[in-house]
This record gives sequence, structure tokens and C-alpha cells, in this order.
Amino acid sequence: MADNCKHLEGVVDIILIPGLWLDGESWDRVVPHLLSEGHRVMAITPPGYNGEDPSTVTNADLVAAVVTEIDNSAAPALLVGHSASCAAAWAAADRRPERVQRVLLVGGFPIPDGSVLLDGFEATEDGTLPFPGWAAFDGPDSADLSEADKAWLEGHMSPAPADYALGTQRLRNEERYEVPVVMVCPEYSEADVRDWVAQGFPPVSELSLIRNLSYVDLGSGHWPQVSRAEDLARVILDAVR
Repeated sequence: MADNCKHLEGVVDIILIPGLWLDGESWDRVVPHLLSEGHRVMAITPPGYNGEDPSTVTNADLVAAVVTEIDNSAAPALLVGHSASCAAAWAAADRRPERVQRVLLVGGFPIPDGSVLLDGFEATEDGTLPFPGWAAFDGPDSADLSEADKAWLEGHMSPAPADYALGTQRLRNEERYEVPVVMVCPEYSEADVRDWVAQGFPPVSELSLIRNLSYVDLGSGHWPQVSRAEDLARVILDAVR
């Protein structure tokens, strides 16, 4: 009865999943806005960033960590994935569709089954993916980040397990298509995504199968949890409501 009352009162368990290289504290500018509305918030630090050898960690470990948080939730959870970790958010919804209220994908896509998680990266000899530096993200990705913002983000970075980008997405439950999805578009727009779908761009091929799909144009760079934290929190809270 207590859990049902909690859900009816509008309190939601919000699970935040950071993108490549980032720890759970990289959501610190967003979390206070969510807590102020009374929600329970869990910002996950992905496996491989807590002292484990990242070369031994797989994307399945990240998905399992998200599923564990869903299972520990007192009510249906709202998942927020950022960038490459949008794939993990979608995979977790695939594992627990009945326990996920909604999925927000910020700057990333619901990667389909059998696809490589992220193109354009190569692992180092030690089996990791170090942050390549800001020059790799010149332009719209980082235009709204100050030098202080970049330094703050770097303080929350570690070399990523290579499998977080080079691994293969594994999905198995078509009930995932019943989970509502919000595509949060930061450095690109809803129109861009719809054009990619029309062109048959593989990373967005799942979108046409999702029953309840909506879009939010944020008009930011790739890291709105830093540059536009309050605006991103408002988008998350709107999804809760």
C-alpha cells in the first residue's frame, strides 16, 4: 500500500545514466532540481569507473547495473540516458518494460539489437577508450561550454571500457516498444532526427516502432547536464508529470 501511495502522489524514482567517461557526479548540477520536487534520484557511476579494471568491463555490466536500480525502485522508474549510455537505458527498458515509466534519451539513440553501440572509436592497447580531448568535439557539441565547464567535466572523467562503444547491443523483448520514450535533442533537432529516420539511419531505426514517442528540442551542446542543467531538469520533471 505504501508503494502504491508513493506512486499515486507523483513521486518517481529517477535513474540518471552518464555517457562515456563520466561518473555519477557529473549529474550534480541537475540532481538538486529533481530532489526539490521530492523525487528519489540515483545517478549511476558506471562499472569500470569505481576502481574496477575498465578493460574487463562490458556493456552488459552497465545494463545490469541499471536493471539493479530499476529492481530496487519503489515505483516504476524513469530512466535518463546520456549520449552513448542511451543504448544502456534502452536495453534496461527491454529487460524491465513493466517497471519503467518512461525513457529519456539525451543526445543519443535507442540502438537496435545486433548493432555496434557507437561508431568512430578505437580502443587503446589496454582495452580502454580515453577521452580524446575537446578538439574532437569542436563546434555545436561544445560551443556552450565554458572553459570552467570543461574543466569540471574533466574532473568527472575516467577512461571508458572499450565495450561501452565497441560492444554490440542485445535486445530481446518487444514489450520495450510500449515504454514511452522522449528524445531530448541537444546539439541537433527533432527535424534532424526525423530526417535520419527517413533516410534509414541505423541508430534511429527503433524510433518508428515505439508506440509513444515525443521530442524536446533543447538547443544546447552535447552536455546540457552541465551547460543547461536547470533546463534539462525541467524537461525531466515535465516527463515525470
